[in-house]
Amino acid sequence: MTSGKSTYQITIKNSLGYILGISFLLLASCKEVQHPSYQKVAHSGALRTIMSGDLSATASLDTLAAKDHLYALGAVAQLEGEIQIFDGTPFISSVNENEVAIDPEFSKKAALLVYAVVPSWKETKIPTTISTQEALEAFIIETAASLKIDTNVPFPFLIEGNASSLSWHIIDWPEGDTEHTHQKHKESGLNGFLADTEVSVLGFYSDKHKGVFTHHSTNLHMHFKTKDCLLAGHLDGFTPGSKMFLKLPKQDTYK
Repeated sequence: MTSGKSTYQITIKNSLGYILGISFLLLASCKEVQHPSYQKVAHSGALRTIMSGDLSATASLDTLAAKDHLYALGAVAQLEGEIQIFDGTPFISSVNENEVAIDPEFSKKAALLVYAVVPSWKETKIPTTISTQEALEAFIIETAASLKIDTNVPFPFLIEGNASSLSWHIIDWPEGDTEHTHQKHKESGLNGFLADTEVSVLGFYSDKHKGVFTHHSTNLHMHFKTKDCLLAGHLDGFTPGSKMFLKLPKQDTYK
């Protein structure tokens, strides 16, 4: 009798364990169905490392090619161009015989990369009173907080519409040059100015990543592409136009 009772108890425990295990898997599966995939901001490489002269690759873009709704920016390894990915589509810009070349493939490697997966966005009109980058940053933080986005951690944003003005560059670092300054990075390769031009701007905000993926003078890192997709690169200065919209991640899909 003692032996039979022991066997019975073990059988019950095993059955309960099996039932609990199945229940856990079902709950986990339901949770995945209810919430579309998302990813918080991730990064590879650091601006301070690049400024020290190390331009080597820290990430391969092809490892991200399967991610839906991917948004990314950064610098190509050896500083041979700028990385822009909007909603899973690459616009990798480089300089070819003093002209802009746009590569639509995930074939490059990155010295610096910042990215997030954002299935959907919440749109807010940018006030016409915003005319400086400092005011724009304050508006982005205020709007993010109103949408219950945690501004203590990095988050992505989009700005779309007609820019009043925009200065840009596409880096093409001279091989063998070991003297790195922020000004030289802006002036190497191609640079220019746009006025009253329809653009999409991708940015990342963080007040804790200076020297990593934001420069020491700002909490924003922004790249852009024009509506016709013939120009894309690093955004150096920006004044919003009268009909521009800020987009921030919807919190039911980005958490």
